[in-house]
Amino acid sequence: MDNFKIKTSTEIGSISKIVGEEKAVEYVARAGFDAWDFSLFEMAKYDWQNHCVYDTGHILTTKECLSYARKLRKIGEDNGIICNQSHAPFPSRVPKIYEKLKTAIECTAEAGGNICIIHPDNNEAPEENAQMYFELLPFARDCGVKIATENMWNWDNEKGKVAFAACSTPESFNAHLDAVNDEFFVACLDIGHAEMRDIGTSAVEMIYALGDRLKALHVHDTDRIGDNHQIPFSMKIDFDAVIKALKDIGYDGYLTLEADQYLSKRCKRTAFLGVKQMAKVARVLADKFNSL
Repeated sequence: MDNFKIKTSTEIGSISKIVGEEKAVEYVARAGFDAWDFSLFEMAKYDWQNHCVYDTGHILTTKECLSYARKLRKIGEDNGIICNQSHAPFPSRVPKIYEKLKTAIECTAEAGGNICIIHPDNNEAPEENAQMYFELLPFARDCGVKIATENMWNWDNEKGKVAFAACSTPESFNAHLDAVNDEFFVACLDIGHAEMRDIGTSAVEMIYALGDRLKALHVHDTDRIGDNHQIPFSMKIDFDAVIKALKDIGYDGYLTLEADQYLSKRCKRTAFLGVKQMAKVARVLADKFNSL
């Protein structure tokens, strides 16, 4: 670990909404990131208002999805970067989304990634969520892709604040990892989720609690009330403390941004400038880590 230099990545979902996946991967490389995170949400999108899954008509919903993943991999490699991880569609337990999860894992492998983030069911206990992961793990292992679970949150409408959900506390997160207990099942810590103050924990506490089980990150900033997904250093999270904790546990994964709301109001003309700013901030975080 003495010679380990952390690398940077970012999700491409927010960029893809503006310029498409192919150009998004190119932008991530040109901006200075080391890797890209494959957002697979177009594979099966959930309508939260009407509680149903709708067909996006995207190539990821077709039989061409694997060849498309390979195409994106080549674009990345031609531009000097790799895919480090992916994010499967959610909510995972919805049948029409669950049936896409193996395809998400396979697309991850074809793109060159080795971790696929698959959400637990917010309201299930570790043992119940473990059953879903048990069903997926043999396939994931065959693909050479690890499954990462993530710390979630619920919203209490009556109290107007965030509430407990699967993996949202150190105890719950480790209980989920213990229930599965497989080397191909790891932790992805969402820094912003952990910092929502009414959850009752913090990103630093979660990092120390997860230790060497922590293999992936979703890095973004929040006002510590809502799930803002903004660029680091723009809101209230103490990233110096977060970076020190990651260094202390010997974290050896990527610093992967999930600041997907940062680009939400940009157009094609300004999208690349936004990606460059994200890469600049990610490099500041990486330099802080590497200097410790």
